[in-house]
Amino acid sequence: MNYEIKQADKFKFLEEGEGEPLVLLHGLFGALSNFQDLIEYFRHHYKVVVPMLPLLDLDLLHTSVSGLQKFVHKFIEYRDYKDVHLLGNSLGGHVGILHVLKHPERIKSLILTGSSGLFENGMGDTYPKRGDYEYIKKKTEQTFYDPKVATKEIVDEVFDTTNNRLKVIKIIALAKSAIRNNLGEELNQIKQPTLLIWGNNDTVTPPFVAREFQRLIPNSELHFIDKCGHAPMMEVPEEFNRILHKFLTKLNEPAAVA
Repeated sequence: MNYEIKQADKFKFLEEGEGEPLVLLHGLFGALSNFQDLIEYFRHHYKVVVPMLPLLDLDLLHTSVSGLQKFVHKFIEYRDYKDVHLLGNSLGGHVGILHVLKHPERIKSLILTGSSGLFENGMGDTYPKRGDYEYIKKKTEQTFYDPKVATKEIVDEVFDTTNNRLKVIKIIALAKSAIRNNLGEELNQIKQPTLLIWGNNDTVTPPFVAREFQRLIPNSELHFIDKCGHAPMMEVPEEFNRILHKFLTKLNEPAAVA
């Protein structure tokens, strides 16, 4: 399904449906297509919002987790969203955590999947090799449990990004910023109900990372999905949507009378 990308001021974003905002933040090599099944399902229940993060458009000084967080904060303020359910995958999760820590007032819940912020393997021991399609294909396939999920379209997207020298410099800057910006000592400050959905076969942010997030975030629950890698919302969308919908529904139920 084709969605309309809206433009308001300096922001480009998708907004589908009505109700409480469900704001989706993609990762370093992410795109709107990552959330296709999630958007299609939840637009019937919530106002699904996907801001186009300026991952490779910020000046080099602000190409960081903190720079992206400031952008998200300005966007949420500009759109005047309230009771936001903030969902992030990979680097998007990291940005989401930082946002909740700095500006918790508009956020109702936090959803993390394959999030950085504690530990991540990233690109492994090497960084993107320009012009080496097979290398990029292999690295993209490693994101998923089933390499077939890395379609030619997805690989081509990543290859195009890594074939541009300035973009590669910014990718490296963001990856290094994510590693430096470890939030382990601050996670206990998160008051929002937090849902962790993790692939049992995630090699980028392995299962032990999810367990550590659960240990450190006070009001959190963790769900593992088998035969699933770093992007559960792409690889096992039905199971992902089921877990997320149950969590959000429970949040909106009136508290049981003692």
